[in-house]
Amino acid sequence: MVSSWLRCFKLGCRKSTSTVGPDRNKGKDGVAEGEGFIRKFRWEEIEVVTNDFSRVIGRGGFSNVYLANLSGSQGAVKIHAGSYRLNQVFRQELDILLRLRHDNIVKLLGYCDDLDEGAMVFEYVPNGNLQEKLHDSELLPWKTRIAIAFQLAQAVEYLHEKCSLQIVHGDIKPSNVLLDECFNCKLCDFGSAKMGFSSTVKPPSCSKQVMVGSPGYTDPHYLRTGLASKKNDVYSLGVIMLELVTGMKAFCPVREQLLTSIVAPCLRDIDEHGAAEKVAALVDPRLCGEFDLEEARALLLIAALCLHQSLTVRPSASQIIKNIKEKINSMDLQGKDSLPIATI
Repeated sequence: MVSSWLRCFKLGCRKSTSTVGPDRNKGKDGVAEGEGFIRKFRWEEIEVVTNDFSRVIGRGGFSNVYLANLSGSQGAVKIHAGSYRLNQVFRQELDILLRLRHDNIVKLLGYCDDLDEGAMVFEYVPNGNLQEKLHDSELLPWKTRIAIAFQLAQAVEYLHEKCSLQIVHGDIKPSNVLLDECFNCKLCDFGSAKMGFSSTVKPPSCSKQVMVGSPGYTDPHYLRTGLASKKNDVYSLGVIMLELVTGMKAFCPVREQLLTSIVAPCLRDIDEHGAAEKVAALVDPRLCGEFDLEEARALLLIAALCLHQSLTVRPSASQIIKNIKEKINSMDLQGKDSLPIATI
């Protein structure tokens, strides 16, 4: 079972420190009363827990992440660069994170908004991210890949269908999928997320528009229209499923092609009778045959639907989960609401 929530921590217990309760209307993934409160830090406390920002563990375009010591347990502190526009991004991301509670979404423990440089304190997820583990380091076993695909789909389903205000993440990619000590996934980085569909993104042709998403994972429909929707996330999820099966990156620098372009011709034939060799040819050769052929076929077919040009053909996150439960038996998922364990 996925690790339970980190216990609420205490730091110096200053009277000026306050807590903010999480959103109470989150369905089955909401926390019970009295649990999961978000702590409001003072900037001096942020400096103390990070040891004056001494150890960087992650970098983004407009933020750095530092290792933190939270009274005996580790945490991660994300510091946003200070500017009016980036402060707006920080506020938007914080507003969304305050509403979220799901095993496969990185947990917000606290925040600080005393200065222009906003700070968010997260649980520490010790095993790096999916980009590193799938492409740059050790070999992920087949069952671990299936579990990650399922867990990530559950995180997307929660955002799209189980939050009081539905959320589009907007930047789902392997580097935003953290892995814990058991290789369970934690979706992170909600800086591009949109909540409640209250606003529409301007088309990319606008000169001042900042693009949402990342090359290789961004929905072509969004690139054409600039309109954000849940199906943008479904597309990105489909790309990650292709990566999990093939072991290839979303963009192949050798061929100078997108993975979707390389694999697309092959996906058209894999559901035909006698297509076993075509399916096997798409699976990551580093697995050396240690995978289930029918599971690979099922995941590739689900990915193909996620990547379909027509938004209406693309499945919802709940439909993706249903398909995985029906077609992938080795995880023994049928009839279970609990998450599978991703072990290695």
